[in-house]
Amino acid sequence: MRGKSKVGGGGLSPAQKVHLPSLVSFQEGSVVSRTLVDDPAGTVTLFAFDAGQGLSEHKAPYDALLHVLEGEALVTVAGNESHLGAGEGILLPAGKPHAVRASSRFKMLLTMVRSARKA
Repeated sequence: MRGKSKVGGGGLSPAQKVHLPSLVSFQEGSVVSRTLVDDPAGTVTLFAFDAGQGLSEHKAPYDALLHVLEGEALVTVAGNESHLGAGEGILLPAGKPHAVRASSRFKMLLTMVRSARKA
């Protein structure tokens, strides 16, 4: 049996249109995150990165889709670098090392899909 999804606590109400970038604000010298959906099947999290800030290289047990909402970032996946701008996205495969660095202030939406898929 699936657990209950937590939706709404992060500023997202079911069936209500929102401007996603406005739900998270920049903080000088920081990375700010706000979880919009937290469900056993996956999570949806907004991030705001100040210029030069990032997430150091790490691995996750699940696939994730990183979608840049505004600004620019350098994303490294298994040693391959990609420069992404607003409207662009990249798949972060389960078990592969990845890192994110803000080229300028940027906001992203990260959708993590938890599944029983074998890596």
